[in-house]
Amino acid sequence: MHPDNPQPRSIAQVADSVRSGALIAYPTDSCYALGCRLGSRDGIDRIRSIRQLDNRHHFTLVCQDFAQLGQFVQIDNDVFRAIKASTPGSYTFILPATREVPRMLQHPKKKTVGVRIPDHVVTQALLTELGEPLLSSTLLLPGEEEPMTQGWEIKDRLDHVVDAVIDSGDCGTEPTTVVDFSGGEAEIVRYGAGDPERFE
Repeated sequence: MHPDNPQPRSIAQVADSVRSGALIAYPTDSCYALGCRLGSRDGIDRIRSIRQLDNRHHFTLVCQDFAQLGQFVQIDNDVFRAIKASTPGSYTFILPATREVPRMLQHPKKKTVGVRIPDHVVTQALLTELGEPLLSSTLLLPGEEEPMTQGWEIKDRLDHVVDAVIDSGDCGTEPTTVVDFSGGEAEIVRYGAGDPERFE
């Protein structure tokens, strides 16, 4: 799929498959990721199986824009300004979850969830067509230190465990920078592709 000009028909087909419960591998502005529909317990189980994750692993809601993000997390004014200035971009923000977020996706004690708005044409087109966030996790396989960067390689290795691979060429190897705002102040939990200086 063309990274700068994806075909609307192809995007619509992928969105339809996600609505029907498909698990996809897709590109972002940081690296390739696994994604499924927000309420798909089967999708969650399959991602955990592929990545060999336990129940403590937290997923991210990948959102189209700020309006959509605001449906799923609570943001006060100062945090709003800080996040607004750095999105879309390669950041994941941990914030208090709203009732729209299924409990199985919230931190069991803090009641938080990770959210992000990626700066990637293909992902944005898919999210626009889908009309809801993607439940997502970095495509990092067990025992490997870096995510796979090529769509064709993902297709070769994971075609039997995912329903679709969106191949839009080379993608990065660095996951997002994770910033925890759940305590009010910015705390960098993971250094990654997004410039951390604006939150330090």
